Amino acid sequence: METKRAIEALGALAQETRLNVFRLLVQAGPAGMAAGKIGEALDLPPATLSFHLSGLARAGLVTSRQEGRFVIYSADFEVMNRLLAYLTEDCCGGRACVPAPRQRQHA
Repeated sequence: METKRAIEALGALAQETRLNVFRLLVQAGPAGMAAGKIGEALDLPPATLSFHLSGLARAGLVTSRQEGRFVIYSADFEVMNRLLAYLTEDCCGGRACVPAPRQRQHA
């Protein structure tokens, strides 16, 4: 992944609503989710959701497809994995490393 593309993707994710939308789509898997269901799940009005989905799409992090009268959005897992590979390319100076398990925070 080129540095410019990584910066665009990270910039898109550096906003709370877009990060929440992207994480929801990652959880939905390759099948994706209808725009209306995303809005319901995150309590977002259609205009706000559309704005944030457009930002994620411009960054290459989500794709959309028409299914009947619904627009289905999916995380682009190939782009996500390339971004993760870019971020960890030189991890631990080229030595194998295992990240510490993430502790879930309880609200």
